[in-house]
Amino acid sequence: MKNILLFFIFLFFTITGMTQTKAAGEYNLVGIHDMAAGIRLTEQGTFEFYYMYGAVDRFAKGTYTVEGKTIKLKSDKEAGKDFTITKQSKTSKGYTIKVAAPNPMLAKYVKCIVFNGKEQSVEFVNDKGELRLNTPHVDKIYLQHELFPDIATEIKSETNDNNYFEVGLNPSLQMVSFKGIDFTLTDGTLTCLPNYFMPFQDIKFVKN
Repeated sequence: MKNILLFFIFLFFTITGMTQTKAAGEYNLVGIHDMAAGIRLTEQGTFEFYYMYGAVDRFAKGTYTVEGKTIKLKSDKEAGKDFTITKQSKTSKGYTIKVAAPNPMLAKYVKCIVFNGKEQSVEFVNDKGELRLNTPHVDKIYLQHELFPDIATEIKSETNDNNYFEVGLNPSLQMVSFKGIDFTLTDGTLTCLPNYFMPFQDIKFVKN
């Protein structure tokens, strides 16, 4: 029984190694104007990613798995952690959000996703990185950066009664989590659906 178990464990890692070897290589983005991006998959099951679009540079690294034709990237970045609450309290009326950043230019490119029951709305901070909501109650508030979009960060839950929030941007902002983004490998080409940081049709990374 023990020998059979060891055989299947060996077989699993052999097949995994073969699929990773087949997928391994460098893939470059094609067909999207003014954007350069690439993915490097190693035979050891790790990946590196770079992305340049206008003045925005992003990157990621981590591990990947192969499931048939599906490539799943697991970034070192933890999703939903691009903002940190530095101060919160309960004031008289409405909701106030203030975003601070080492570069003040980054603070003004933040959008707030507000949930109240089944209703959802999107609000934007002003040029000072501040937002005032006059609504008497909301259930949840999430923040997402417009230039470096990723999985939104929750700053107010249904159990949080505070309505004044000061938040800071985390260094992880420049990285990509790849949460919820799967790639399909077909004939040396990686494809994926439009997503939160590449909202484009026909995304293709071609193997060198």
